[in-house]
Amino acid sequence: MKKGILKITMLLTLLVLSACTEDGIGNDTSSLETVTSGNQDKIFDISNDNSGLVKITPTGEGFSRYAVTLGHGSTEPVTIFPGQSLSHNYPEGSYTVSIESFDIAGESSITTYPLVITYRAPENLAINASGNGYNVTVAPTADFANSYWIYFGDVTNEQPTVLGLGQAITHTYATAGNYTITVVAQSGGLATATTSTNLLVYNPFSLPITYEDQFQNYGIGGTFGGVGTALVANPFPGGINTSATVWRYIKPVGAASWSGTWTPMAAPGSVPINIDNGGKIKVMVYATEAGKMINLELEQATTGIPNQVLKVATTVANQWHELEFDFSTLGIPQGTSFRQLVFRYNDTQDGFGEVIYIDNVTQTN
Repeated sequence: MKKGILKITMLLTLLVLSACTEDGIGNDTSSLETVTSGNQDKIFDISNDNSGLVKITPTGEGFSRYAVTLGHGSTEPVTIFPGQSLSHNYPEGSYTVSIESFDIAGESSITTYPLVITYRAPENLAINASGNGYNVTVAPTADFANSYWIYFGDVTNEQPTVLGLGQAITHTYATAGNYTITVVAQSGGLATATTSTNLLVYNPFSLPITYEDQFQNYGIGGTFGGVGTALVANPFPGGINTSATVWRYIKPVGAASWSGTWTPMAAPGSVPINIDNGGKIKVMVYATEAGKMINLELEQATTGIPNQVLKVATTVANQWHELEFDFSTLGIPQGTSFRQLVFRYNDTQDGFGEVIYIDNVTQTN
């Protein structure tokens, strides 16, 4: 009886094992091999900021991992898993990205994808140049730039100065002149953007003031109290003054009695008036009236003494003549330099439309 029961049990066991071999996982993996990459896709997320950054995200059904060969840099594949991405910075150019996809049975397939990286031209390029005497500082900016090439325009066959992002550079010109600064913004690829600007480099502002130097900034200072000034052609050439250009000083109706002009002699690109170079200052003047006072004031002394003011009256009308302001009589200490020059005209009353002309401001003993 026991032997019969044992035979039945063994038979049932064999039937179960047979069923598992035919219908279960057993050694037959053909059902897994039917999961293919038919709907696999690859996503290139390419940045447009000229960084060359590309995010690679393989997708597909039934894959357990991917091996991505970037086609740039290392030739070793990088393994990532479903749902993950891989990022890499590419220079501008054409590449082939290879993705090997593995299913859970260990079978794989390889697909290659062309990748073309084209950098966009930089936009909103600005030179941002500022001058200081013979020196100019350039701090270019642009969207989508990788670097900048700077041409300062003072050298034949000039090689560019290369500047990185966020940097500035100061260049010193040998002489005053009118120069063209050119900046080429590099994208990191073939695309570029170019802009230029003209820069007038001035000679240092100092005595003598002739109003003839095209590279002199005669408008370096300003006015106060309502007067106006301008650099003009000499309206009355002749006599002691045949120069082409002079300085016009207008005191309009209603301009304050104390009105005048100021010139910073210690500003960048200027030279202070050193009293050791001569205590007298001479000025050529053309006025329509004789007897009206012209003030010449030396201010902001380096030795801390008060402002020095002299008034000299015009001596003839409608004729160029020279006035002398003798500061040597005021006891100014040796070594004193003055950092501001001021002119006033007829400071005893408000303006009623006077016009005078000034030229050739010189310093002498």
